[in-house]
Amino acid sequence: MFLALKEIKHEKMRYGLIVFMIFLIAYMILATWGLAYGLARENTVALEGWQTKSVVLNKNANLFMNSSILTKDDLKKIDLTDKEAVVGELQVVAKKKGKTGINAQYMGVKKGEFIYKDQDVIAGRRAKSKYEVTADSSFKDKGYKLGDKVTLNGSDHKYTIVGFVRDAKINIEPIMCGFLPAWKELKNVAPGIEASGIISQRKLSVKGKNFKTYGIKGFTQKLPGHSEQNLTFELMIAFMFIISLAIVAVFLYILTIQKLPNYAVLRAQGVPAKTLIWATVSQSLLLVTSALVLALLAIWGTAAAIPASVPMAFTPGIFLATIGGMLVMALLGGLNPVRTILKIDPVQAIGG
Repeated sequence: MFLALKEIKHEKMRYGLIVFMIFLIAYMILATWGLAYGLARENTVALEGWQTKSVVLNKNANLFMNSSILTKDDLKKIDLTDKEAVVGELQVVAKKKGKTGINAQYMGVKKGEFIYKDQDVIAGRRAKSKYEVTADSSFKDKGYKLGDKVTLNGSDHKYTIVGFVRDAKINIEPIMCGFLPAWKELKNVAPGIEASGIISQRKLSVKGKNFKTYGIKGFTQKLPGHSEQNLTFELMIAFMFIISLAIVAVFLYILTIQKLPNYAVLRAQGVPAKTLIWATVSQSLLLVTSALVLALLAIWGTAAAIPASVPMAFTPGIFLATIGGMLVMALLGGLNPVRTILKIDPVQAIGG
């Protein structure tokens, strides 16, 4: 460690540039991971808030709730408890005169069920009548206010926004929560159609002629673009870790080659090879640790300054995985020059 610190102190510019390169990679990993998690979270944040364990849908809906319909007879065959909520979902464009329309998901619910009761209202109140709705807080961020009257898919009736709700998103679109009669009217369903599906807080295993139960994992994986988006970001993050390993390994190998005469002198003076190896490895860990500290500070600043419309979010696991992954890359990169150090011949290296 002493040798590593002395070298870094002596060659501030050289090692500063290496730290800067590693900092950029660590920052990009954190930013990409934060955006990936933020987007994935917006796909499923409402489902998580409802503590969803199972979803009941029409068998022919291909796991898309918007395409699913459940009839009155279907609901009679399911033993519903206070852990289940019957919902009607419809994709809508909410528009107020003079403002840009917003793509949203209208969610029709029943007053006595948990989805209605558990809304995290941050302004206003929950809807009470057929043509009232609560909206995700992103509506507020886009200039909509309490009391605004909006049309949904050009509806004849206008719907009044009476409350704003935190974390009401599904499939990256904000939810407008109203009631099932309004959903039926908006969707123009045939008589006897009661809902799109059932959200359950327990593991159901009901199955009928027209409907089937799906676990939450299978349901979320079928949300449009969810799996593809996550896989893309995961590959990007993996490539960045590989790039960080390559950069650390290449830089340390070059530095080791440049310092061979110095190492040869130290070996000739009796300094054991393991001391030189530890100096190289510890130097790698010091450089990466310094870069990580800077990257963490930078990403916290970015997360604080970034607009609310950008879905960047973090968990302790993301920070720990990034730190652990980068340190492993540093360790592997630091071991790269070991073979060269072990093969040093003091006489040849000095030029004797």
